[in-house]
Amino acid sequence: MMGAGKSTVGRAVASRLGWPHRDTDAEIVRRAGATVPELFAARGEPAFRRLESEVLAAVLTEPGPCVVSVGGGAVLDPGNRAALGRAGTVVWLRARPATLAGRVGSGRGRPLLGGPDGAAGALARIEAERRAVYAEVATAVVDVDELDTAAVADRVLAVVESGAGAAPAGEAGRPGAGGEAP
Repeated sequence: MMGAGKSTVGRAVASRLGWPHRDTDAEIVRRAGATVPELFAARGEPAFRRLESEVLAAVLTEPGPCVVSVGGGAVLDPGNRAALGRAGTVVWLRARPATLAGRVGSGRGRPLLGGPDGAAGALARIEAERRAVYAEVATAVVDVDELDTAAVADRVLAVVESGAGAAPAGEAGRPGAGGEAP
């Protein structure tokens, strides 16, 4: 979910492992030459989701291990969930909607957080809608409420270092890859 700390924790975990970090939202922005809100406004959510799937597929097939921070909506696509499951360890950074709302504030710049219920209401609705698919794809869950980045990174590293959900050698181009997603 947005606000769970995927990008921040992903960078911390990658740094500690000495692996590269890839952020699918940042890669989408780089490829499209536009921000996520601009893409939503100009092309709509379906076009954004197609680009998101293309970027995820490309990132997951790059050689070598890396930590990938995956946008929270990527798991809505069954093909993306399957690709993540094949790629390696998938850690769901789970947070209560109230925590997420506190982190994203008004939701400005986040296209899915508009509407009459405000950011907090939208986050609660989105979390409820996605909870089952996050659970489906996750190798492990790290509850991030009330934890700082270092503590979350420690827990993610413990999962990765235990080998939970590691891809078999050669699968998805990432022997023993570790990932950090949704």
